[in-house]
Amino acid sequence: MNGNMEENPYLDIIHLPRPQSKKHAAMPLLNRAAQFAPFSALVGHGDAIKETMRQYEQRVEMGEDEYVPELIGVEDDGIL
Repeated sequence: MNGNMEENPYLDIIHLPRPQSKKHAAMPLLNRAAQFAPFSALVGHGDAIKETMRQYEQRVEMGEDEYVPELIGVEDDGIL
């Protein structure tokens, strides 16, 4: 081995063209990008957070002494 191969063991293949399948057409870029798109592991969690925030904001606007959960259709869980 020469000195360059010891520094970079892929030196012999790094400049080769990317292999192309003879059986399958290349996947469109949009579909390739979709493979790595973020996903929601906790479906509905974001909506629950938004609803809690809406209730909190309404409670702040009304004031704690004026807050009546039944008026806005929620149960008072005593958390906020």
